[in-house]
Parts: sequence; structure tokens; C-alpha cells
Amino acid sequence: MGCMRVSGRLDGESMNTKKRVLFLCTGNSARSQMAEAFLRQYAGDFFEVHSAGFEPRGIHPFTIKVMEEVGFDLSEHTSKGVERYLGKTLVQVLITVCDKAEKNCPTVWPGVHQRLHWSFEDPAAFEGSDAEKLARFRTVRDEIDRKIRTWLAEQSIAIRIR
Repeated sequence: MGCMRVSGRLDGESMNTKKRVLFLCTGNSARSQMAEAFLRQYAGDFFEVHSAGFEPRGIHPFTIKVMEEVGFDLSEHTSKGVERYLGKTLVQVLITVCDKAEKNCPTVWPGVHQRLHWSFEDPAAFEGSDAEKLARFRTVRDEIDRKIRTWLAEQSIAIRIR
């Protein structure tokens, strides 16, 4: 994916004081979807939160299930491609949540002030019984939840508990 030079305002740019955050992974089917949901719930007053993938695959059914277990309804979420945002929407904070996305992410992203990489295992790649797969999805979900809470605490942002 090539880089593009952007001048002036990007679509969606406004005088909004919320920072726009984009969680990026490969399929936008599990990790980035979970991160989007948690950050939106905990700090939606401070951030406009989005997620995307380099190869959108649709939301994994176990993602919907394990997030529902902790009170989130992702049944209406869809996988989005990175092209929806790159060069079109101003993103101030870019967070890759898988190593493959970090490797494939353009080194220059217009407007990004902060770029972070949080490496989480891909629960969709785990092989085993359905019970074992669900357990892996729960583990990754809980790791993402903890990481977001820690990141918000480091920024002195009080979270909104659901």
C-alpha cells in the first residue's frame, strides 16, 4: 500500500476536540474490534474510535460471543478495510494490535501524532476444539481490556465503567 501526500482537510475532519483513534489489524475480525469496543465504552467522551484491517474478513462469531459475555453487542459491527481511512480521514492515534499489521502499516500516515504497537495473539488463528478456541478468544479479550485500561490510566483519563 503506497503512501499519499495529503494537504488541507481530510474527509471527516472537524473542529471536534476528540482525538480520532484507529485500531488496525489484519482481518478486523477480532482484536481490533474488541479494542474499538472497549475504548469507545471507557473513554468515548475523549476519543472517536474506529478499527480496520488490511484484509477485512468479517467479524468472527467467537468475537461476538466473548464480547457479549462482558456486556458488548458487536452483532451489528462490520469489518472495514484500511483504505477507508488512509488519506481520507484524519487519525491522530494509530494503534496496531497485531504484528502483521505493524509490519504492513505505512510508515507515514497523514495526521498521526501517536503511533503505538500492541502485540496480541490472533485468537482466530488458534487451532483446537471450540471450547479451546473460545478460551483463547476470552484470554485475548481480557488482555486487550487490561491494556486499554492501563493506557488510559497512563494518560490520566478516568474510564467510564459499563
